[in-house]
Amino acid sequence: MNILVTGAAGFIGSTLSLRLLADGHKVIGIDNFNDYYDVNLKRARVARALALDAFTLYEIDVADKPAVMDVFKRESIDRVMHLAAQAGVRYSLDNPSAYIDANMHGFLNILEACRDYPVEHLVYASTSSVYGANQTMPFSEYVGTNHPVSLYAATKKANELMAHAYAHLFQVPVTGLRFFTVYGPWGRPDMALFKFTQKILAGEPIDVYGYGEQSRDFTYIDDIVEGIVRTLANPAQTSDSWDAKQPDPSVAGAPYRIYNIGSNSPQPLMRYIEVLESCLGVEAQKNMLPMQLGDVKDTYADVSNLIADVGYKPDTSIDVGVKRFVEWYRNFYKI
Repeated sequence: MNILVTGAAGFIGSTLSLRLLADGHKVIGIDNFNDYYDVNLKRARVARALALDAFTLYEIDVADKPAVMDVFKRESIDRVMHLAAQAGVRYSLDNPSAYIDANMHGFLNILEACRDYPVEHLVYASTSSVYGANQTMPFSEYVGTNHPVSLYAATKKANELMAHAYAHLFQVPVTGLRFFTVYGPWGRPDMALFKFTQKILAGEPIDVYGYGEQSRDFTYIDDIVEGIVRTLANPAQTSDSWDAKQPDPSVAGAPYRIYNIGSNSPQPLMRYIEVLESCLGVEAQKNMLPMQLGDVKDTYADVSNLIADVGYKPDTSIDVGVKRFVEWYRNFYKI
């Protein structure tokens, strides 16, 4: 198939592209290489795919509608994995307009392109952050997500609503994936594991927010990619069981679905740090700090729908995943 991956130079997008290429697909990548974090890392990620003939890269911004439409016009796209977005909860406090441009306008352009150039399936990245102030554990697709605590989460919640509208109005088969704290080799420098590793190896203290009392459903990158691949191959269908008088938020009377993708095994933040210290052979100096604005205390994914519909449950332990990240980090940065 011809599969479009937006955000192809990103952490998830680059890893997914390699997997799809290995599976024999042609991959069309889109990325604008913005400077939210190290562009050299993005270039290094995507260089692995560019070495293969079946990969084509367009350096454009998804917020540029004519450019997006031109890609769809040029390429015969079968399925789409939309990952391009302005990521990060904390950055949204300082630069909110970046989230409206990338996450709202960018997603609208992808929806419009899938409407004008019909595809078999559009899958897009949502986030566990949409659960916001809700603390009913584990987080289930059946519960409400109307109390976001960051603009980033609000834009992703808006994406889910926009997707439903296009599925309803134009029969675009669309599935949203709520990712839970993705980590692993080639990860993002703004995320905890990367920052902790960098500072510990430099002999600098790490900032531990929430006084270390938080827990996260840490999900290894390869598990995320496996879930994406299976979801792409399983186009959203109209649900026969959907009842307008008792609406289920995870399905619809349109080709629309929402899934959590998480390890279904939340780990205390301090346990995550302990595993990292063991892999590095260094004990971290810790600045214990209160929770930051926009953050949530705990996350825990109910993945029963993912298991039922695509037959998959992430299962990589943090002991294995963190070790693989440290090995990659030392090799990539020659430490």
